[in-house]
Amino acid sequence: MHWDGYPSNHLPLLLAAYQHRFAGDAEALAAHLIDSPAVGWNSLGDDLLDGTPEDIRQNLVGQHGSRPSSAIDDMFTPDGSPAERMTCDESASGQGWLEWAYVLHPHGIEVLPLSESDSGSVVAWDQDPTTPYSDAVRAWLPGRRTPPATTVRKPAPLSKPSAKTAHR
Repeated sequence: MHWDGYPSNHLPLLLAAYQHRFAGDAEALAAHLIDSPAVGWNSLGDDLLDGTPEDIRQNLVGQHGSRPSSAIDDMFTPDGSPAERMTCDESASGQGWLEWAYVLHPHGIEVLPLSESDSGSVVAWDQDPTTPYSDAVRAWLPGRRTPPATTVRKPAPLSKPSAKTAHR
């Protein structure tokens, strides 16, 4: 299953990292995400959850299992030259290998579905990181007022038989 670049994976990690590991400092989070790897990230992992309360951490890690972030600092191009820092530009999204982009703003995270738009919907920094998010492109097109969440149906509680029906 491919889930790494999708909102259902990235938003919870980024929101929890902002709220806990980086104590509400979007600039520090951005600096970590941009300056830490020489080239870019292969994947973002649960090391972003350092300092997150255990119940939130378990909820988020339980989705995909524990795994650290992975930088792509040692990648090489097909001609053997070292890879260069990646950017989100028309050539990258036009090739279809970048499906999503995340822009950190002072007021929240903008989620851009690159196959459909050059802008997206913004999720406020104070949003609960355990909120389930949709991976549907249409859910993230510009103009949405609330963060799009997937529908999570909890099973109806089992009713206990009444004393009369239990003894029949």
